[in-house]
Amino acid sequence: MADWRLERDYRFRGQGVRYSITGEGPPLVFVHGTPFSSYVWHRVIPHFVESHRVHCYDLLGYGQSEQREGQDVSLGVQNALLAELLDHWGLERPDVVAHDFGGATALRTHLVNGKDYRTLTLIDPVALAPWGSPFVQHVRQHEAAFSGIPAYIHRAIVPAYVRGAIRRAIPDDELAPYVEPWLGAVGQAAFYRQIAQMDQRYTDEVTPRYGEVTCPTLILWGEEDQWIPIERGRQLQQAIPGAVFRSIPKAGHLVQEDAPEAIVALLLGFLPTASGR
Repeated sequence: MADWRLERDYRFRGQGVRYSITGEGPPLVFVHGTPFSSYVWHRVIPHFVESHRVHCYDLLGYGQSEQREGQDVSLGVQNALLAELLDHWGLERPDVVAHDFGGATALRTHLVNGKDYRTLTLIDPVALAPWGSPFVQHVRQHEAAFSGIPAYIHRAIVPAYVRGAIRRAIPDDELAPYVEPWLGAVGQAAFYRQIAQMDQRYTDEVTPRYGEVTCPTLILWGEEDQWIPIERGRQLQQAIPGAVFRSIPKAGHLVQEDAPEAIVALLLGFLPTASGR
């Protein structure tokens, strides 16, 4: 993570949230999912800093943002954070690109907090029930037991879990930045905390409102996603008016690692120019 530093800090309800702003042009906001951080965009963002003012941040309790005991890091708070950040950045209608839980966060921020987007791109988002792997369901029921397991076992669990999101055989050194935020006593507790707080009610309460999404929406999905079946993406396309769906071959749930060039190409074709289409 040494080469991926978010240099700015925002205080959200007394807690530190790290973010970065680079480039010039129309505002483009990237929102990551779980159990990841803004690092997921390290192969994508460099292609947009010459044409856009790029905003990225780590969700509360993730990556370089603050992790603390008793923290609420659920989907019920992440949309409030994104809404505050958009206000803090002075953005009224940015282009938003969101992955996994970031997709649910972006949708909730639009529908619950009333924030408008110029466009919305959703990549393998958590949006429709049911969701949550058997591992997630088990941890939700036994958070205390998992948060207290020996560190050497935890160091084996996290890489195995993250690898399940990536189709290609990712080397240990490339996987390390995804694992690092969850190591140590604070990181280990935070890892199981965010899983324990995964609650389907936060997507259930907005699912009936997907027909209210008002911005052009692009849905991208890894054809070999083992975490969320691609059929969910096609269902989501039907729920959001005018949404465009594109499947990405030879990609798992973390398309940013399996096929970043596909994301870049599809975004370049979808995002409006500075003056519009």
